[in-house]
Amino acid sequence: MKITQIEIYRFSIPMEPFVIATGTMDYAQNTLIKITTNNNIIGYGECSAFPMIVGETQDTCLAMAKYFAPMWIGKNPLEIPERMDELHAMAAGNGTIKSAFDMALFDIAAKNAELPLYKFLGGTQKSVTTDMTIGIGKADEMAELAKKYVSQGCTILKIKLGKDVHEDIVRIEKIRTAVGPDIKIRLDANQGWSFDDALYGLGEMGKYDIEFCEQPMRTWYDDLLPELCANSPIKIMADESCYLHHDARKLINAQATDYINIKFAKCGGILEAIKILDVATQHGVKCMMGGMLESRLAASAFLHLSLASPNIHFYDMDTCMLGHLVDPIEGGLTYSGYDLSISEAPGIGATVKEEFLQVCEKWVVM
Repeated sequence: MKITQIEIYRFSIPMEPFVIATGTMDYAQNTLIKITTNNNIIGYGECSAFPMIVGETQDTCLAMAKYFAPMWIGKNPLEIPERMDELHAMAAGNGTIKSAFDMALFDIAAKNAELPLYKFLGGTQKSVTTDMTIGIGKADEMAELAKKYVSQGCTILKIKLGKDVHEDIVRIEKIRTAVGPDIKIRLDANQGWSFDDALYGLGEMGKYDIEFCEQPMRTWYDDLLPELCANSPIKIMADESCYLHHDARKLINAQATDYINIKFAKCGGILEAIKILDVATQHGVKCMMGGMLESRLAASAFLHLSLASPNIHFYDMDTCMLGHLVDPIEGGLTYSGYDLSISEAPGIGATVKEEFLQVCEKWVVM
């Protein structure tokens, strides 16, 4: 099998503004990769640039996609490690756009095997329930939104914090009071606190029965994570501190985290995500499947990997529920409230509506 054509799309998705500690996103800065083979198998891959976290923008993703694509023409898409090694040799970093190429290859490989991706990866169907994220806002407004989600059947809330630790404590107090004791609450500070603020804030919030806190501090304080883990009443999950499996190994060996959040946009796709899972599993460290602001296309790939890994215990897969004003995807994962399911269609099982693609800026490499 040979790659004959690669199409690159500026895959912008309008959305309501989404606020985290490091900035605000007004639209999903996504890129779509469509790879066609000589036997007419088509693979789709999508990535979502989040410049405040990964340092990539939609424009850098598009530029690197145009740089990478010519090298793959005429080559075998089923040789996934070899193809990805070629991208790594051409440019360091750029995990976000690499993840879209990686995803398209896995889509082709599973379709070629006539299997849904989760079965191609050795998985089986299981129950998956996502949390629902609440962006940073006024405490009362966040509490009201939490009540709304709970009234709609949500059982797990993920609360964005990190602007001001004292206000953050009030936010959590009001949210816990609003939703009662039975709803799971997770925190995500997105690197917003100093060590002293994290130690103080987590100490104060521990009484509100918090499942864990993602990325309390900037990554340049990773050397202080072991001390924070040892003294926090709330378990710590590494997010921005863990891009690759080497990061996972160092964090685990240093006793610097309790859990790890895996995102394709950080690690570069399914191939590297599996390596992170292998490291974490060897050490008994549970993982979460997360995302940026991807559509249901990439979210479907997240679900497939989740079904294939017994060590993914937490699911933060509400990306396309976070204010997306358009759904450009056909097929793929479906939501029943906050429960996720996927069909038995080969590959990722999702395609893009042609009318949406027609208005996207496009480049073709062949």
